[in-house]
Amino acid sequence: MKRFLKVFAVLAGVSAVVVPAAVYAAGEYDKPRDARFGFASLLGTFDRASAQRGFQVYNEVCAACHGMRLLSFRNLLEIGLTEEQVRAIAANVQVTDGPNDEGQMFERPGRLSDRFRRPFANEQAARAANNGAYPPDLSVMVKARKNGANYIYSLLTGYRDPPAGTTIGDGMNYNPYFPGRQIAMANVLNDDQLEFADGTRATADQMARDVVTFLAWAAEPETEQRRRMGIRVLIFLAVGGFLAYAVKRKVWAGLKNQPA
Repeated sequence: MKRFLKVFAVLAGVSAVVVPAAVYAAGEYDKPRDARFGFASLLGTFDRASAQRGFQVYNEVCAACHGMRLLSFRNLLEIGLTEEQVRAIAANVQVTDGPNDEGQMFERPGRLSDRFRRPFANEQAARAANNGAYPPDLSVMVKARKNGANYIYSLLTGYRDPPAGTTIGDGMNYNPYFPGRQIAMANVLNDDQLEFADGTRATADQMARDVVTFLAWAAEPETEQRRRMGIRVLIFLAVGGFLAYAVKRKVWAGLKNQPA
């Protein structure tokens, strides 16, 4: 019995040292920085100008690898773009449609009702074009990741040279905010690589903030409506509670004045 307990203690000690260390090494990463996004507060709203710039960043930088299959072009009207602007954006995309009267599929310009185009035909094609890595769809990425907005912002602005002694795999890049600190996606945001129509300077930090704002809106576009409804409900409950308390006091005041 003593021998069994001794062996068990040794195995438990080894597990306590080896297993957590292996898990930690495989998934360690820095805590995302707090970017203090206005939309993240209890009563926050989405900055429409920032969301429009964010769509431009997605469209001109991210869309080459990442899709947003849950969004249609008409959804862009909700961030303040005009119908003419959205129609022009959609028309720049060729969509496969059909069959026609001859039973053939054909290409046509996009319409408001069309969904965003996928950058690759399938997962295998996506991996083949990205050194084996699969670029995820960004439709609900902010909601899919814990502390999603700050995580994506930190990731996009967190690329740096690896510390001395750190071994980086082939085709990988050092980023302390990604689990394991190595990521296949290269740094895609650099100062002044875009020109924003509103004159805002396209620094890497600004582009990261704008595209995160757009992705946060895309992941949950009803956020503002839900928050407004919540405020109305709280006001209704507060008024209802006050009236109930006033009625209770009036009823009991009358009962107290009655003779025993």
